[in-house]
Amino acid sequence: MATSATHAPPAPTAHVPTATSVASPARQLFVRPFFEDKAAAFWKLQAAGWTGYMLLRSVSSLSVSFTLKSIVPVIIESIVGYCITLLLSTLYGFYRRLPRVTGIMLSIFTLSAATFLYATLDAFSFSLIKLAAPGIDLSVLLATLFLNFTVLAGWSALYFGINFYLIVEDQIDQMEHLENQASSAQLAMLRYQLNPHFLFNTLNSISTLVLLKQTERANAMLSRLSSFLRYTLANEPTAHVTVAQEIETLKLYLEIEKMRFEERLRPKFEVDPGVEKARLPSLLLQPLVENAIKYAVTPQEDGAEICVTARLVGDRVLLGVSDTGPGLMPTKSRPSLSTGVGIANIRERLAQAYGPDHRFDVRAMPTGGFGVEIEIPYQRDVPNREV
Repeated sequence: MATSATHAPPAPTAHVPTATSVASPARQLFVRPFFEDKAAAFWKLQAAGWTGYMLLRSVSSLSVSFTLKSIVPVIIESIVGYCITLLLSTLYGFYRRLPRVTGIMLSIFTLSAATFLYATLDAFSFSLIKLAAPGIDLSVLLATLFLNFTVLAGWSALYFGINFYLIVEDQIDQMEHLENQASSAQLAMLRYQLNPHFLFNTLNSISTLVLLKQTERANAMLSRLSSFLRYTLANEPTAHVTVAQEIETLKLYLEIEKMRFEERLRPKFEVDPGVEKARLPSLLLQPLVENAIKYAVTPQEDGAEICVTARLVGDRVLLGVSDTGPGLMPTKSRPSLSTGVGIANIRERLAQAYGPDHRFDVRAMPTGGFGVEIEIPYQRDVPNREV
């Protein structure tokens, strides 16, 4: 009968704290649909478990004596067990709010008392139906104690096991929720690092133009700056945009910088039309272009050409930013942005967005200059970031 006891369902899972986060797809598929409404899940399991138990006991009784009189005690036994386990679920739920040792001791005492009550009622119903003189026979009581204890102990084990499992699931969900929040916060921090350096340079240039009374150029630069900032504020820090949008933003940024450097800054774009709808983290390439301006255009009297490329190779997107500047110095590597971000910032954003599924290469160009190539998976759908 221990096997049939496994059909008995757990106690109400309503006692388990509910997580506010979204489970991972696998757990969402196999756990959440059934246990989303924990009270309803309890009643379904309770009904299915005790119905299965009654059917198994009925088949066992009918194999001995094929009469209605042999089934009635089984039906009464199942109904009594169903009611007792309802009481157990309420008491167990209350004990879980008590200190652990106290709760365990009370649970053991309650299981013992419930077993004795179940056996007493079972023995009385058996004597009432099958014996000439109704009463509680000691031999019948002792015979039912083992069976009833097995049933209630199995039911209690399922109760605590399933509730413990759901508690662990909820804790995992909460940890995932916190990890997603931390990841989004880190991505936002990395994105917001990019703006102050660029904003300082642009405002400084506008201030210089105002001092030189070149108001038209200052006004044009201010207008372009407002358009660029409007774009950065309109997008979420963790947003993914298309390559076409990223290129348009770079062109807007370079228009602002070109007002500072004029013919010394020579931008060039080579974008494969098949890659324009691919998505990538917003403003991913802007620090690379800013780096190129600082270390290729600024130190050279005749400036430099900055080339931005985007092409599709199979299911991979290759992005590149190169310049015709002095390249890497023999004694030291080329630094990142003066604010302490730049290449390190991009590496971290790529790791956050794609994990190990990306490539980031920094190299000296064969014809002189400096280049960076990024390889990411081709994605057209907006990444699902649940926070």
